[in-house]
Amino acid sequence: MIHIDRSMVGLAAATLILAAAGGFVPDWLAFILTLALAKALVVQGVVLQMRAGLVSFGQGLFFCVGGYAVGMGGHFFGINDAPVLLLAGALAAVALAAVLGLLMTRYRDIFFAMLSLALSMILFGVLVKSSELGSTDGFNVHPATFFGLSFKTEAYKTALYLLTVLLAGGGALVLHLVHHSGLGRMWEAIRENEIRVEYLGLSPRWLLYANYLLAAAFAALGGGLTALATGHIDPEMSFWTTSGEFVFIALLGGTSHVAAPMVAAVLFAFVRTYAIEFTPHTWQMILGFVLLGIIVFLPKGLWSLVRSEKRAKA
Repeated sequence: MIHIDRSMVGLAAATLILAAAGGFVPDWLAFILTLALAKALVVQGVVLQMRAGLVSFGQGLFFCVGGYAVGMGGHFFGINDAPVLLLAGALAAVALAAVLGLLMTRYRDIFFAMLSLALSMILFGVLVKSSELGSTDGFNVHPATFFGLSFKTEAYKTALYLLTVLLAGGGALVLHLVHHSGLGRMWEAIRENEIRVEYLGLSPRWLLYANYLLAAAFAALGGGLTALATGHIDPEMSFWTTSGEFVFIALLGGTSHVAAPMVAAVLFAFVRTYAIEFTPHTWQMILGFVLLGIIVFLPKGLWSLVRSEKRAKA
């Protein structure tokens, strides 16, 4: 039986509020929120791995697979329904992760991080050399339908925003349940002491294998939503800077709550948007200062402010 706690109620309420706001917010804000929440799904997977003691610098691999699956589904196979395309992208990413995970789960610490980065860059190199997929320019993504319904430009953006909000909120609720399940506790135990988990008769490798598959599925969903929102895909989705951005957001929010990646992704989107607008030549430096400040003053991320306030009230 599922125990409904305050976090679940808060996540459901936040999802409903964001969904209801879709018909009132201006287009530019809805677009920023759509991209931010799509990336939040990817960051949820990064945080999921961090809670198990792993740090991936190559999550752009599955982000890119999800995006290209959506683009190729409409471009080559005539599939235009958004839920079907997103499901296909998630399945493709899980299938790839099922193969790569057999190798990745043998490694830990910096070796896992660097190997994940290497695999992501291999995909980048393959896509750059693939003229059928647009090489470095990529190609445009056809507008999708939603459960068979097609919308005009403005309604399409609103429908995509609502789909992104529901997937981000639903994904956060699912991961909240996973974190508080026996499997989630085992992942945390592996992070603290892998040898003791083996003494319990469990296999840390296969537990991390399940973690790797779930993180890949979330990354692919984020990539597919990003492709639909921007209407374009290119090899930069698997480049190392994209994967680094996901780690940046994960550190910004922290790993103590499933809402942290969503808050951090939205904040990151606004900081980068206005940094580029006001200082187009030094916006990377501003992001660097933000990350430096978080590491120095809030080493456990922005969500530690919420936890500190709760302790103070207690």
